[in-house]
Amino acid sequence: MNILIKNIKELVQIDDGKRLKSSGKDMSELKTLNNAWLFIKEGMIEDFGTMEQFNGDGFVYSGEIKDIDASGKMVFPAFVDSHTHLVYPASREIEYVDKIKGLSYEEIARRGGGILNTAKLTQAIPEEELYSRSLERLQEIIKYGTGAVEIKSGYGLTIESELKMLRVIKRLKETSPLTIKSTFLGAHSIPLEYRNNPKAYVDLVINGMLPRVAEENLADYIDVFCDKGFFTPADTERILEAGLKYGLRGKIHANELDYSGGIQAGVKYNALSVDHLEFTGDAEIDALLKSDTMPTILPGAAFFLNMRYAPARKMIDAGLPLAMASDFNPGSSPSGNMQLILSMASVLYKLTPQEAINATTINTAYAMGLSSLLGSIAKGKKANVFITSRIPTIEYMPYYYGANKVETVILNGKIVK
Repeated sequence: MNILIKNIKELVQIDDGKRLKSSGKDMSELKTLNNAWLFIKEGMIEDFGTMEQFNGDGFVYSGEIKDIDASGKMVFPAFVDSHTHLVYPASREIEYVDKIKGLSYEEIARRGGGILNTAKLTQAIPEEELYSRSLERLQEIIKYGTGAVEIKSGYGLTIESELKMLRVIKRLKETSPLTIKSTFLGAHSIPLEYRNNPKAYVDLVINGMLPRVAEENLADYIDVFCDKGFFTPADTERILEAGLKYGLRGKIHANELDYSGGIQAGVKYNALSVDHLEFTGDAEIDALLKSDTMPTILPGAAFFLNMRYAPARKMIDAGLPLAMASDFNPGSSPSGNMQLILSMASVLYKLTPQEAINATTINTAYAMGLSSLLGSIAKGKKANVFITSRIPTIEYMPYYYGANKVETVILNGKIVK
């Protein structure tokens, strides 16, 4: 079915389809059309314009068409969430209470909690149940306007459990209307039995897990948690180099807990993105400016863990592009609501609404390798869009936090909400 949306109060984030990312001062620019129409044909954006230019009699329809009147409403490209861990077996609210009582992320991890806690549950849960719980989370984030999502493994930490997670992600790709990318994150944490010999675990990731992942074609990217108390830059470089041999480009957890060297390691190996970035200084900014790597901030994790905030304003003012994703996971960011991330971008990181929209659409699409297909309203791009409820201005989207302002979601040219 083709879809014609008419009388759109404002059609947001339009371009010619040639822009792959938005950087520096350009992030404050957001092109829109007032009183607009949008035509979706066979799952793709066919055309758009102003209602003054629209001639219904001369408009060429092909096949069945659904008319939608969007009077008083806005149309945005669907959010792209470029960093999640949403395939997990169960929540971790008890650790949340430990955090309230003053235990740090690192302290919880050292005593076998955190990632290792979820890893135990992941190893035990049947694959079918892990799939059904994860599918429910996908359905939840669609309601808030997300149209594409990257999902990482990393809660397996054994060969079979990592493969189980990646098989679940592959099945989600096949059954969900979301556009999904899969990332192999065997190097998410060091299992307790390898704490005295982390090199042996890195060897297992490279020589045991990675060949199986590649053999079954289960991943699009490879990731490493390069930070204090986790994997060193040397470990990270070994794993990234091994991944490249299998055609897997890096997407790195970096500099969440300290100046870890993770950003520089990611840049050295042309990582698609480096994510978290709470500890980002002049040297890291300079390295990123000389690269094609997308710096990605995860506001939900810093907010939930009460950590320092990455220097987003400084990074943009230096000329960098910036993406913002949810980090949806059970331990440090238990929400995949990208509307909330949009609000956090402005409230916590001082991005203008226009910068925040660029950070959660075109730049997150770039961080998934999808900005030629998603992240803006352009002819020939995939029809992943949402229609808001009646809202007064674009600025209202981050301003009116906590409420779902998405009324209709269209993915692959089909209405799914």
